[in-house]
Amino acid sequence: MAGSPFQRGVSKDIATGVMATLVIFSASVFMPVIGFVFSIFIPLPVLFYRTKLGRRHGMIVPLLTIAIIGLVVGSATLDIIFFSGLMLLGFSLSELFEKPLSVEMTIVAACGVVLGTGLGAMLIYSVVKGTGIISLVSTYVGTNLELSLKLYQEVGIPQETIDTIAGSLDRIQYVLVRLLPSMVAASTLFVAWTNLIAARPLLEHRGLAVPDFGRLNHWRAPDMLIWGVIGSGVIILLPVSGLRLVGVNGLLIMLTIYFIQGIAIVSFFFEKKGLPRPLRVFIYTMIALQQIFLLVVICIGIFDMWINFRKIGPDKREPDLPA
Repeated sequence: MAGSPFQRGVSKDIATGVMATLVIFSASVFMPVIGFVFSIFIPLPVLFYRTKLGRRHGMIVPLLTIAIIGLVVGSATLDIIFFSGLMLLGFSLSELFEKPLSVEMTIVAACGVVLGTGLGAMLIYSVVKGTGIISLVSTYVGTNLELSLKLYQEVGIPQETIDTIAGSLDRIQYVLVRLLPSMVAASTLFVAWTNLIAARPLLEHRGLAVPDFGRLNHWRAPDMLIWGVIGSGVIILLPVSGLRLVGVNGLLIMLTIYFIQGIAIVSFFFEKKGLPRPLRVFIYTMIALQQIFLLVVICIGIFDMWINFRKIGPDKREPDLPA
């Protein structure tokens, strides 16, 4: 009946979910430099409340959040499509948690839903705006590059560095537009994996159903994917600009997969050695901020195929470590 404790509980959960998503959204937009870190976790409250409330009530959280963002912004923009895609990712992951799928298929299917829906939304948006999708993306990238340049000035980047970047802005825009497909795919893949890891302890703590994917720090990419790295590398060497572009896009996606495997290996040894949490956070931060550490983690992921750093058998499982 109306106003029952159950309905009041559901309404409270929906309001909490919307508020949590809006807080993360606001932090990602209004906090310079580190805002992108918060945007990674926009799918998390949507995932959690979809799992807790079910499909019918759970979908209200992203829909209401999008409506509020739309009212505040005042018009449809590519940014709204971007944030809607992140919320759709959280919803899709929760939907797929109910299917008997492997962790690989869960991630790939969720990313496929988001990328396919996002492409469709951008096509519709370009038709409404009366412009081509490439022109639309190019304008969006150019606008964000100019905003980034202003941000660099505000945070005190040396003027000569800013002048150098400003002089190369057209070239940077040209490259970014052509690498955008792989950048979007790789980012979606990374965000999906990150939220999967973040959601599991949260759902378990609340007594909600969590798929048994095993220990994710034991995860290994399928061996055949190494041919994707090799093939992309070979294509990059070809003297045909169009093919080289395909190779670079493919390589970015492959390296993201092996970065995830490398991070799983790092996490495995952190757990095995019992490193304190503050030290783990510090090292993860250094990996995120320093390109050399990022490359080291990717190399660890790639060479794990031959070295098997964790000494895990073909079934990718090992007895739990002692507490």
